[in-house]
Amino acid sequence: MSEPARPSPAAAPRSAARAPLTFDRGHTDDLMAFLAASPTPYHAVANAAERLEKAGFRQVAETDAWDGTAGGRYVLRGGAIIAWYVPEGAAPHTPFRIVGAHTDSPNLRVKPRPDSGTQGWRQVAVEIYGGPLLNSWLDRDLGLAGRLSLRDGSTRLVNVDRPLLRVPQLAIHLDRSVNADGLKLDKQRHMQPVWGLGEDVRDGDLIAFLEETAGVPSGEVTGWDLMVHSVEPPAYLGRDKELLAGPRMDNLLSVHAGTAALTAAASNGADLSHIPVLAAFDHEENGSQSDTGADGPLLGGVLERSVFARGGSYEDRARAFAGTVCLSSDTGHAVHPNYAERHDPTHHPRVDGGPILKVNVNNRYATDGSGRSVFAAACERAGVPFQSFVSNNSMPCGTTIGPITAARHGIRTVDIGVAILSMHSARELCGAKDPFLLANALTAFLDG
Repeated sequence: MSEPARPSPAAAPRSAARAPLTFDRGHTDDLMAFLAASPTPYHAVANAAERLEKAGFRQVAETDAWDGTAGGRYVLRGGAIIAWYVPEGAAPHTPFRIVGAHTDSPNLRVKPRPDSGTQGWRQVAVEIYGGPLLNSWLDRDLGLAGRLSLRDGSTRLVNVDRPLLRVPQLAIHLDRSVNADGLKLDKQRHMQPVWGLGEDVRDGDLIAFLEETAGVPSGEVTGWDLMVHSVEPPAYLGRDKELLAGPRMDNLLSVHAGTAALTAAASNGADLSHIPVLAAFDHEENGSQSDTGADGPLLGGVLERSVFARGGSYEDRARAFAGTVCLSSDTGHAVHPNYAERHDPTHHPRVDGGPILKVNVNNRYATDGSGRSVFAAACERAGVPFQSFVSNNSMPCGTTIGPITAARHGIRTVDIGVAILSMHSARELCGAKDPFLLANALTAFLDG
């Protein structure tokens, strides 16, 4: 993994605005490397942790006692990571500034009995995770990656990053009406990938193959969390390479930007009046209700322990939380050139127009007017333009970790992100400049 390309923190005083930024393609190049190296939430948090370690952060175990000394720390739990930087002299009631994101993306995940097949084809039994665009997984070269749990209680990451699987589409000759009537896919019957030939399907073949791939002794794997991914690497798109196509932008784009912003803010940590935090959760795509999801206890527990480790009381905890702000950073919808009528007629976010502020008066997003002011101030300090997004009134609005974070912890929360096309596809599309602009806005927020 290459060194993270940190966004440039504001050179002007924190209260001053900057001139518009000049695009640095190095940040987007580094995002592409991060996406390619992070086919699963487990790989994403491992890669984020590696970058934090290089910036001087150190992992702390949840089972150990914590101290309240200054410096950067992080906690790993499954596919989630919480990282924070305590400046010198931080009081127990010092508030937090949090960048929230999520590490998971909709995909196909391996079932407990993965070995299946019929008609001379060997297949892998998969379950649908989240809400993927199913057709985007058809006729695509797919790899397999995830976490192996071993007999001794340890885990091992595995990544078969080569064409291994394929979900073959039915030929048009056998479904003549598909273009007129639309493609109809049954999640059980039509989405099981093939990975070889043979009539003799034996239980344990896939896991034995993965044990060999990961260098694990035969029979040592007793559990697994495995998922399918496209092996096509991220790439610049267009005549002038103005666009970026790649997998898992929802929402590793924000995880990457948040990691870069936290390390940049920590490098200026001597005069921070708050504690910058990155909270990247798992399971956002299926409701966030898990021990590693935003609706679980992980973030609150980490923040409280940070207060108490610095000698704080419950009163200090309440004061810190009351002054805390969270930017929930997730992708949003750019205006689609072929479906502009699906968008609100007065809100058409464009790619490379800067990050979007996401608003929904029914609290599907957590942004209110005071939150808008916080984000606007950060963008002004960073010299970053921003746009507003609301849904078409006739269409249901999605949601994020934002309202969950606000309700669970009583923290003022603002929903933002980068506008993309093809959300929940196996391969999504954004502007090449927007990841850089987001990272600089997040840096100004954490550094402000």
